[in-house]
Amino acid sequence: MVSRERLYQTFGELLYVLAMSDGVIQKEEVETLEEILKGHPKGEEIKWSFDYESDNQNDIETLYKNIIEVFSDNGPDMEYDFMLYALTKIAEATKGVDANEEQVITNFSKDLLERFKNDIEKIKEKYK
Repeated sequence: MVSRERLYQTFGELLYVLAMSDGVIQKEEVETLEEILKGHPKGEEIKWSFDYESDNQNDIETLYKNIIEVFSDNGPDMEYDFMLYALTKIAEATKGVDANEEQVITNFSKDLLERFKNDIEKIKEKYK
């Protein structure tokens, strides 16, 4: 299991991946992010992680693979509902959801679910 601190750091990383999916972070995306995070108890930690990635301009494809690893290691979590909500709201912040943003949101759900299914199958095989 992943520490809660690492989980929230990874949320910020995923939000950065979404915002950068079209090549540039829009002002409206940051404003929406800040508004959403005001209501989250770990909002400051999530925003710090987003800002860190933004400052360092890390490769979003590599970062995304690491994000899926962390979430997979963490396992199912109620916080993923918040994450999908935040992803959708940030994607909608500018002229609607573009194809790159839609792909990030769809892939996040699909990739994470696939990892969980694979993990379940491995556990079943281990105990047969």
